[in-house]
Amino acid sequence: MVRAMADTISAAGAVAAAGTGSGGAGAELGFDHLLTRLREVVGRLESGELSLEQSLLVYEEGVQLARRGQQLLASAEKRVEILVSASGGLEVVPFDESGAG
Repeated sequence: MVRAMADTISAAGAVAAAGTGSGGAGAELGFDHLLTRLREVVGRLESGELSLEQSLLVYEEGVQLARRGQQLLASAEKRVEILVSASGGLEVVPFDESGAG
């Protein structure tokens, strides 16, 4: 599940740029550093070397990092929409990852 979160954020991160914010794990991290840290968390969980207690703590950190990454991406999306709408009233359309359209 954490790997799926990391993959989702990674894929979206290739398209969006984000800054930093406040609150929660990863709040002081930029998107790239947050993604790197999330990958480290996934690696630790997959290693099988952690106790159950340690795994739960690391998993919790991963969830917080994933949530923060999603917030950063949502913020970046809103900024892009504002820039597009401010540059001459262009129509704002959802991003199509498949490239069709």
